[in-house]
Amino acid sequence: MSKTTLAAIAAVSAGAGAAITATMYSLRSSDRKGDLESKTISTTTTTVSNSPTASAPIPIPANQIFKPPAPATGLSTSAPATLGPAPVDPSGLFEYGFPGPVADVATRHALISSFDRRLRNPHWVVEHITPASLAQRDGDRKHSVFLEDEAVPENFRAKLKDYFRSGYDRGHQVPAADAKWSQRAMDETFYLTNMCPQVGEGFNRDYWAHFEDFCRRLTVRYPSVRIVTGPLYLPKKDPVDNKWYVRYEVIGNPPNVAVPTHFYKVIFAEDGTVGGNVAIGAFVLPNAKIPNEKPITDFEVPVEAVERASGLEFATKLPMQRRKRLCADTTCALVIREYAERQKAFAKPAGKQ
Repeated sequence: MSKTTLAAIAAVSAGAGAAITATMYSLRSSDRKGDLESKTISTTTTTVSNSPTASAPIPIPANQIFKPPAPATGLSTSAPATLGPAPVDPSGLFEYGFPGPVADVATRHALISSFDRRLRNPHWVVEHITPASLAQRDGDRKHSVFLEDEAVPENFRAKLKDYFRSGYDRGHQVPAADAKWSQRAMDETFYLTNMCPQVGEGFNRDYWAHFEDFCRRLTVRYPSVRIVTGPLYLPKKDPVDNKWYVRYEVIGNPPNVAVPTHFYKVIFAEDGTVGGNVAIGAFVLPNAKIPNEKPITDFEVPVEAVERASGLEFATKLPMQRRKRLCADTTCALVIREYAERQKAFAKPAGKQ
């Protein structure tokens, strides 16, 4: 197999049926927990002052400590071989507070999410589905309502009014249909920390819903399926100056919530054995109308493409010999169902959110 491959992410225009392909990255190819109490944690990166007069050091995770850089090469021969005590102490600023960024990580019954305060959307949302979880039907969507997540400070929170008359759906990242095993679990999928603005007709209520159904149907073949879902903000080439720009809408008054250009899903389909194989599939879909007849394989990309676009890592601890490509291990195809008509039954009375 060739050691290098080009990952092409397909983008669909706002006009149904029109397609644009944007070549994004040059990549290396490869074949490459029980019932939890609901809680939210904020994680930050901090550092420790090197000043001998500094106050007690701030504890930080070992993996967030950056080692001093190696001695630079190519310095002037007249430069001293070693440096004395540093005349500056940048970390002294942290006595007044650490600026961030902060990720609000929420652990709920059917999902774990990491919230991006700047864009008011999740970085990622993780879920786990099994044949048993999908077989239980103790939750009913008609009893659930959309909720602002009060665990996020109000200044950084996505709010219901941000979506009002925005022209976008409050699009679940972990779908409510994946949490029917418990009413509480389903209710928790309606927090806005599990939502992004999504194009409704032709995407959230159509193609994206069929894609979510595809993920559920994977449990027919695989006893355990784990999925990471989240937004992307990808560049597009300007036809005038041929330069690449990242451009996205922001909704709300004042503008608060970014409208993603694309969404990704990284799927881990496990064979159910200890140390067994994991079939991985990565997909990037544009936040736009997509014709139902378009194959889902048109949106398949290498996992590395999602990593490079999102700044996240997805399988660093999974050995290469245990990895399979999902669409080579099973058939990747959508079953088209009329979700839009079905969802009309869940509409709330006028004036309710």
